[in-house]
Amino acid sequence: MLAELALALTLTAGDAVAEDCTWNGIALYGDVEVVESFPDVRVQVVTSFPDLKVKTVTSFPDHCGEWKFVTSFPDFTIQFVTSFPDIKIEYVTSFPGRP
Repeated sequence: MLAELALALTLTAGDAVAEDCTWNGIALYGDVEVVESFPDVRVQVVTSFPDLKVKTVTSFPDHCGEWKFVTSFPDFTIQFVTSFPDIKIEYVTSFPGRP
């Protein structure tokens, strides 16, 4: 029992974003809407040690870490927070995705 708990904590502590570019079943690419409450994902912007590198695009956000910000019909919603995030992101101009 204790070994299973330690394994679960190890897996969740270091890998907030899964290898298939999802968090909690949510694909982390596509159309994103910023909301003030009840987000799908709570996000903190950092400059080092991100869980995901994000590139903002204006069309075809089809790859891991490519986000197109929209005001309606999003694939998922985010809320920017300064503490207790679900994932930490760093904005980049090239090579988005898992670090």
